[in-house]
Amino acid sequence: MIRLMRSAALALVLVAAGCKVGPNYARPDAPAAPAFKELAGWKPSTPRDGGGGGAWWSLYDDTLLDSLERQVVVSNQNVLAAEAGYRQAAALVREAQSSLYPTLSVAPGVTRGTTSSASGSSSSGNRAYTQYTAEGTASWDLDVWGRIRRQVESQSAAAQVSAADLANAQLSAQGSLATDYFELRSADSLAQLLRDTLVAYNHALRITQNQYDAGTASRADVLAAQVQVQSAQALLVAAGVARAQYEHAIAVLTGHPPSDLTIPEAPLATAVPVVPAGVPSALLERRPDIAAAERTMQEENALIGVAIAAYYPDITLSAVFGFAGDPLSKVFTAANRVWSLGASASETLFQGGYQSAAVAAAHAGYDNAVATYRQTVLSAFQQVEDNLSDLRILQQQAQAEDALVVAAQRAVDVMLNEYRAGTVAYTSVVTEQTQLLSAEQTALTVRQNRLVASVALIQALGGGWNTKELP
Repeated sequence: MIRLMRSAALALVLVAAGCKVGPNYARPDAPAAPAFKELAGWKPSTPRDGGGGGAWWSLYDDTLLDSLERQVVVSNQNVLAAEAGYRQAAALVREAQSSLYPTLSVAPGVTRGTTSSASGSSSSGNRAYTQYTAEGTASWDLDVWGRIRRQVESQSAAAQVSAADLANAQLSAQGSLATDYFELRSADSLAQLLRDTLVAYNHALRITQNQYDAGTASRADVLAAQVQVQSAQALLVAAGVARAQYEHAIAVLTGHPPSDLTIPEAPLATAVPVVPAGVPSALLERRPDIAAAERTMQEENALIGVAIAAYYPDITLSAVFGFAGDPLSKVFTAANRVWSLGASASETLFQGGYQSAAVAAAHAGYDNAVATYRQTVLSAFQQVEDNLSDLRILQQQAQAEDALVVAAQRAVDVMLNEYRAGTVAYTSVVTEQTQLLSAEQTALTVRQNRLVASVALIQALGGGWNTKELP
């Protein structure tokens, strides 16, 4: 037993002194810029300081949106699937770590038999016996070359990839819900706009009917006014179709059947808060998809070490210690003790180039991960720049569209008064009414697009997530 302990101590020294073959990981450089180009001269319409912190949707000051967003992490099935994937990856890390420790087993047994007498001439000379055994075995892969430790490193990085994927799934679902929510609210505002338009069109219809009854207008004017009313009614019905679809989508994102969710009508928000973009390099820490791509590089880098370690012999210590005897009360005595110690090494001499191909494949996998990481960073920069330019341009368009709505409303009022005075045909009123409704719809669409772009910008900046949250 003392020798067994000495051997174990020696093994610990060997493991402590053992090296890890293969390259040690260092994060490669990624393309970056000192500042976002689209930030020059751009100012958010309603900025909020400290936009991070997880619940990024609170920037919009909408209690219903806040309530819906908080259900995503709990009930969204895609998020739950990603969470299960992370738990599986974490379990694989523990599985890989278990190979660093000795494997111990015990095998108690009992054997019943007979022995023959020396003459062997009579069965009466046979003697029955019972043999009891209690044997323990130990086996330990010393991992001198670091193969197991590289596997643990790879699995640990893979678990962090899964954690980042989980965060990305949450952010994606939350962003989709916010987008659908603002599109639903846009449909609500469009419905209200069309109801207000119907009131104005019915007022114009009454004017044409009075003019016709007085003999100062033709039947065609009345019919034109009726067409305007019916056209607005048709648009109002169509707006209801889109709203229902957005409501159904929100229900599924929160993990509920569409029949379980009813969202009361409310107008689209007018303020467009935006999180300050900061510097481009911050994306490397704030985007979960970039973090996942970076962790994948370490995962693949560690696999190079695993492949290289296969070139070296696998060294294993083994030990057996036990007792055997009869009767049971005397089994565990020094005279009945059995033990053995051993060490073995195995080395593959020829595989037809298999191992060199495995190392080359591991290097190629790492190079692929590096390229994917750099492309992910580039795509992130593009998304931020796109959304910054969208917000800047849409803000300018919103100002122009609002001015156009005011001018179009004045034009309708003037034309309607002139029609009453008999100085213009009703077709002029219809033309101005059509232009007013078009301008109002465009202004609403621009407001919706600005809110959607602000959500996309927050997503592109990583929401409130940070790599410090990686386990």
